[in-house]
Amino acid sequence: MAVLRYDDRGTAQSTGNFKNSTSLDFATDALAAVNYLLTRKEINKQKIGLIGHSEGGLIAPIVATNSKNISFIVLLAGPGLPGNQLLLLQQKTIAEAAGMSDAAIQKAQEINKTAFNIIAKSKSPEQLKTDITAYMTQVSKTDPNKPAGMTEAEYIKMQTDKILTPWMVTFLTFNPAPTLEKVKCPVLALNGAKDLQVAPKENLTTIKEALLKGGNKNITIKELPNLNHLFQECKTGLPQEYATIEQTFAPIALNEILDWIKIQTK
Repeated sequence: MAVLRYDDRGTAQSTGNFKNSTSLDFATDALAAVNYLLTRKEINKQKIGLIGHSEGGLIAPIVATNSKNISFIVLLAGPGLPGNQLLLLQQKTIAEAAGMSDAAIQKAQEINKTAFNIIAKSKSPEQLKTDITAYMTQVSKTDPNKPAGMTEAEYIKMQTDKILTPWMVTFLTFNPAPTLEKVKCPVLALNGAKDLQVAPKENLTTIKEALLKGGNKNITIKELPNLNHLFQECKTGLPQEYATIEQTFAPIALNEILDWIKIQTK
């Protein structure tokens, strides 16, 4: 097997602007990588697959529906839920695991839900900026998490800039299901049971339903015990635990991928 990995756009020798790019732009990058592989004489052009982790699990199906040269895809902690639902669930599960109070979780969920709804209904970038700024101005008056020493204007700008990046707006309004319904090649979808960022049960279920709805029968869906979002063996699954775990990627997950790819490329 040959593996091609490349730097994100704007990193090392990759050109482009990462900050202003969206998942849809990154899909064109992945497609360019596939087109490059097609020029290599040592590559079997009938057996090119994509492995996408997290956001990459959203991008791989986009590429697979736009190229006849993808023979299989592997989704590692890939989103099945629409972006706004995924992030709300992510914030809730991480907050619960971190021991945040129910009242604080509820408050944060309400704030984010309203902001996400404003984005979903927006018709123009200018109006969206006005609406989000007005909403964040209202929120800042009662937000207990406002950093000390920061003026209200600085806080509002920080919150507004964070939610209004091209990437975030695209992610929040993107629903992976319609794309998954169009995927015709074999799919392996894996999640760690302790993944707090992309909840395994909800996302794997949605991925499976969308693939089956589109008539794809060659699918394998698995939840792997005791693994976090990065497919490390873990205790809590919390993001702050990632850097404390020496393991890069659990052998059980690697073997699942390897065994499945061997079957697809016989």
